[in-house]
Amino acid sequence: MSLFDKFKPIADVRNELNRLGVTPFGAITEQILSATEGIVNGHRVILAGTNNYLGLTFDPECIAAAKKALDEQGTGTTGSRMANGTYAAHAALEQELADFFDCRSAIVFSTGYLATMGMGSTLAGPGDVILLDADCHASIYDGCRLGGAEVIRFKHNDPSDLEKRLRRLGDRAADTLIIAEGIYSMLGDRAPLAEIAAVKRECGGVLLIDEAHSLGMLGKNGRGVAEEDGIESDVDFIVGTFSKSLGATGGYCVSRRPELEQVRFAIRAYIFTASPSPSVIASTRAALRIISQRPELREKLWKNAHRLYNGLKSMGFRIGPEPSPVVATTVDDRDQAIAAWNELMNRGIYVNLVMPPATPTGDCLLRCSVSAAHTSEQIERILEAFDSLEINRDGQQE
Repeated sequence: MSLFDKFKPIADVRNELNRLGVTPFGAITEQILSATEGIVNGHRVILAGTNNYLGLTFDPECIAAAKKALDEQGTGTTGSRMANGTYAAHAALEQELADFFDCRSAIVFSTGYLATMGMGSTLAGPGDVILLDADCHASIYDGCRLGGAEVIRFKHNDPSDLEKRLRRLGDRAADTLIIAEGIYSMLGDRAPLAEIAAVKRECGGVLLIDEAHSLGMLGKNGRGVAEEDGIESDVDFIVGTFSKSLGATGGYCVSRRPELEQVRFAIRAYIFTASPSPSVIASTRAALRIISQRPELREKLWKNAHRLYNGLKSMGFRIGPEPSPVVATTVDDRDQAIAAWNELMNRGIYVNLVMPPATPTGDCLLRCSVSAAHTSEQIERILEAFDSLEINRDGQQE
């Protein structure tokens, strides 16, 4: 068997798409016109698949901060945090993140992937147990595999299944690492964190929550689902990313536990990679201040999210279980999904086409990400484009 035989199914799919003249994967954004518009694969489109939830990629404060950092500190650090890559701004951002989350300390990573993968692979190792939600992100799964711990999945968003599996562990439950997300990235469904926290209090465990898709949009201060559900004191570690609501690249972990500073010096994903560029740190610090100072962005985001969700639902599309800034329609037939993605592009709407095995259900998804920067007119144009699609709609008409 050739080393490359395992890639043949991927090559077959790519060849089929090339034959159809469709390029949903790795679509090239040739020009960014604003936080919500661009030219993708030659089409001028509304960007409805970018995770730019608060629209901060073009915020003047963020851009000015990044430019100032470029002028004063250059384009990169050329070193890891453990070598020459810790600038004063990196330490300042960590303190600001800790203050924002009302936590003891924080760690800044170069990407969100490294944050989730790094914490998962470091906190639990051989002889330890990880209980994670079955629909957790690939970066979490990768971290769990790297660490060498025993990994057990519990049913998605099912606290009773989590409790059952914890009780089976007996005395080992007290030191079991429990991992869930605030909002799940594919269907936009929210975790029942209050119930998960109650199970942890009853059975034991160490709780890590990924708030990547909920930072800046939920809770009184925008800290995410844990704040919204009032269970922050039950969460041992919160991880997340700068690449969504904060409009940059990078990741973080915050914690009320003093052990986080000990863990810092064992995380290979932190020790052996270059630290984030000064401009990225600067724009992220500005964006974090904006989340605290401009709650109206959160209000606009949810207004847009409810309009898109309710509009698609009324048209009969099968969508996620609740309104969310992630609004995905499920399409059973792969060819229909590909054709629909292409038709949306032709009509000036860019969304994400997600296909198995990346989807939690085994079906294809046309996944939209709503932004506070979307105008009401843009949301209506997205709905009109979806309404024109000739695909099966098996949702409930209202």
